[in-house]
Amino acid sequence: MKTKAAILNELNKPLIVDDIEIPKLKVGQVLVQIHYSGICGAQIGEIQGAGGEDKYLPHLLGHEGAGVVVEIGEGVTTVKENDNVVCHWRKGDGIDSQFPIYKWGDKEVGGGKVTTFSEYSVVSENRLTKTDKKYPLREASLMGCSITTGLGLINNEARLKIGQSILVIGCGGIGMNVIQGARMISAHPIIAVDKKIDRLEEACGMGATITTTSVSLIEIIEGHYIDVVVDTTGNSGAIEKGWKMVSSGGKMILVGQPNHKDCFEFDYVRENFYTNKVMFDSQGGLTNPTVDIPRYLELYAVGKLDIDGGVGYPLEDINEAIEDMQQGTVIKPILKMRYEKCRKVFKRN
Repeated sequence: MKTKAAILNELNKPLIVDDIEIPKLKVGQVLVQIHYSGICGAQIGEIQGAGGEDKYLPHLLGHEGAGVVVEIGEGVTTVKENDNVVCHWRKGDGIDSQFPIYKWGDKEVGGGKVTTFSEYSVVSENRLTKTDKKYPLREASLMGCSITTGLGLINNEARLKIGQSILVIGCGGIGMNVIQGARMISAHPIIAVDKKIDRLEEACGMGATITTTSVSLIEIIEGHYIDVVVDTTGNSGAIEKGWKMVSSGGKMILVGQPNHKDCFEFDYVRENFYTNKVMFDSQGGLTNPTVDIPRYLELYAVGKLDIDGGVGYPLEDINEAIEDMQQGTVIKPILKMRYEKCRKVFKRN
């Protein structure tokens, strides 16, 4: 059986959309018909080689999506055929299966435990969470990363308390959900930083109480340091500035992925390291997909969680979607599979 997929064949080159051969399922593997897939900044980092040399080319990409189970491999018990599922990169219940290997002509194409930039994908059981069919797959697809990371960061990593302050640098898909999570637990103030004015306007709708296009203006505007600073950009300059604004005993959480060659320097050791503040990288909000995804979807169903369905692109236009995301003309591109007449439903000028 063949499927159409977007293949990373060379770093810093457009993805190649072509047919690949799906392998037979092994123990713990599940064949999923992908209906929707989000595009995350992590994939852009992979394409650009942010982590350095990629020894596994060519390979597939994508780590958040939603679809329907077509077939299950030996040992799979948490999902069955025709179940709606969310595909996610955080481990949930079930078998941690082997990596699938696809065929592309005479080449082998690697696949991770989860990949979603394809019409069909072989996914490890523990990267899938069954969902009720009452939840729309388009919105459910964002539970694979952006929503769960944002809300989980607030609950499990920042452990933000009522009335504490938070600064979010970068109002993309994850940044918006960090802001939304902060609003849900009554943080104050919630400060959003982004170069794009329209993103800041949307951040206000998500719960931001102060917005600015410059990190350096925050201290002047607010007049005090911040309990939690979150960087979603991976920009070393923004990280430097954000770290200086963390209050004594506060936290800086890094979500964005810097290039492996980037570095920054701390000045004044006592000021930066003897104030009981910490910096660490987010681990997907320490989300437990099996528990958290159904809970968040129910919040969406009762109107307590906002989910922006993103901007729709057909798989064939994935490179355009990635470029639009890089240029900041869209916040969250969503790939819509298996519909030749799929069109973009909204795009900012």
